[in-house]
Amino acid sequence: MSRAERVRCAVTEADALVLEAPRKLVHRSLPVPDIRPDDALLRVEACGLCGTDHEQFTGVLPAGYAFVPGHEVVGTIEAIGSRAAGRWGVDVGSRVAVEVFQSCRVCGPCAAGDYRRCAVHGIGDMYGFISVDKAPGLWGGYARYQYLSPDTLLHRVPSSLDPVLATLFNPLGAGVRWGVTLPGTGPGDVVAVLGPGIRGLSAVAATKEAGAEFVLVTGKGQHDTGRLELAKRFGADIVVDVERHDPVEVLRKRAGRLADVVVDVTAKAPAALAQSLALARPGGTVVMAGTRGSAETPGFWPDLIVYKELTILGALGVDAEAYRIALGLLDTGRYPFADLPRRRVGLGEVASLLSDMAGEGADAPVHGVVEPWA
Repeated sequence: MSRAERVRCAVTEADALVLEAPRKLVHRSLPVPDIRPDDALLRVEACGLCGTDHEQFTGVLPAGYAFVPGHEVVGTIEAIGSRAAGRWGVDVGSRVAVEVFQSCRVCGPCAAGDYRRCAVHGIGDMYGFISVDKAPGLWGGYARYQYLSPDTLLHRVPSSLDPVLATLFNPLGAGVRWGVTLPGTGPGDVVAVLGPGIRGLSAVAATKEAGAEFVLVTGKGQHDTGRLELAKRFGADIVVDVERHDPVEVLRKRAGRLADVVVDVTAKAPAALAQSLALARPGGTVVMAGTRGSAETPGFWPDLIVYKELTILGALGVDAEAYRIALGLLDTGRYPFADLPRRRVGLGEVASLLSDMAGEGADAPVHGVVEPWA
């Protein structure tokens, strides 16, 4: 390879956090690779945190190897190869959002647009979950620099959008795909969103943007009180604490009918499946998004699926079109994402924030963000 085909980076090492075992986040200095024609190096500006992050940290979602976590990454291109620049349409200094899944672009699933099931990469080779022993090791957002492989998928971030706010491209993209694209939500629909976390709030905004006539949001207990109030600011027509009220009765009374679309984005709420089926109208659609973390299904009555002729959809991940829509919607400022209860930390405070997000300490923020250069 000629000298012209390789970009020798000005930086040689990157500060990073490596999760060596559950609750063992270790500072390391990892070597920064030279950049070849088809790859790039990202200067990480911000990395959003979600349930996967604290599940990795606490061991609920163990990897069995050491890795640099972080998969909701926004940053600027530090160095890039010539072919990569042409393929991605970016250059040094471009601000981009990095998709969690990689795509070989040629296998059957990738050619069909289902690159979450890429035959080369797939769910086992996602950014923020790749072994640090796989060169060059900088595969996640808990680092000052992240390596971008040739199979990376990038999205330009509008220049007017703050990078911390831009990390919401991932949860809002989920809201778009899970709440609108998959179930086909449109004008006049009644929607029930189970769970008022960041993805639930994103689903509210996305379904309202799609023209939903009425949106109900459920939560449970004191932990969700503030988040349910916040859901109203995102467009929810009614919010329900399921410890105090029956959401089915509330929906019938306030909307006049059951939901065309139910979006279940709850965490550690095994009873939510039964509530989803009860909230859906005959012929309605239930979207189960994210992993359950439990095989328990209290109150689940399978015959309701038959009697109501329901469509049940599982949702894993987001696609490029949903990310594109999410970034555009964030840039409009139509929904109060900038005002979310948010905690921003540097690399030295990540472990404490993850513990809080796992429910082990102080109240968790709705939006947690790592800023490696803070």
